[in-house]
Amino acid sequence: MPSRTRVPERATAQPSPHRLAGVTSVRLALPPAIGRRIGRFDRAVDAAVAKKLRGRPAVDQVFYTASALGDFSLLWHLIGTTRALGSPRHERQAVRLAVSLGVESVLVNHGVKSLFRRTRPTWEQHHHHRLRHPSSSSFPSGHATSGFMAATLLADQSHHGWPVWYGLATVVAASRVHVGIHHASDVLVGAVVGTALGRVVLRVWPVS
Repeated sequence: MPSRTRVPERATAQPSPHRLAGVTSVRLALPPAIGRRIGRFDRAVDAAVAKKLRGRPAVDQVFYTASALGDFSLLWHLIGTTRALGSPRHERQAVRLAVSLGVESVLVNHGVKSLFRRTRPTWEQHHHHRLRHPSSSSFPSGHATSGFMAATLLADQSHHGWPVWYGLATVVAASRVHVGIHHASDVLVGAVVGTALGRVVLRVWPVS
């Protein structure tokens, strides 16, 4: 009886987290060409950050601190509470900000993120930094949505202070790419969503 030559099974390589990040509902929901462009954009931004910024002590300190302060919208609650001590109008704004941040957190973290189960980038925590690494979906960035919504609300009737609020929001949002917890596209979409949510709040809850 002739022996049968066993064909070796083809080894299946384990995809890296960066590869997994491309095969998600975010990419599957879009035309393939757009999905590939988003992937290239994310990789290009991450490579530029790694080359130009990561590993520089002063830059790392700024972005890791900003990322930590953005957890649970701590920075924005502190700002709102501090400003509330100044005037009754700021007190009303602080209440609006706190309530809006709570609603935003529920909508984004328990709503939008559950629809887009995007894998986060490969993340390596440096031994001298301590950051909470969330287990939720990467898309969109909650730090970006909360930051830009807060900046939009804080800038209401603040003709001279708006660059400060949007500048802080930009630093907090960008920090998520720097520390390797979000893709750049997560942050950009989060900024747009946060700004839109802020505009909605200004319409439905004006503070005079």
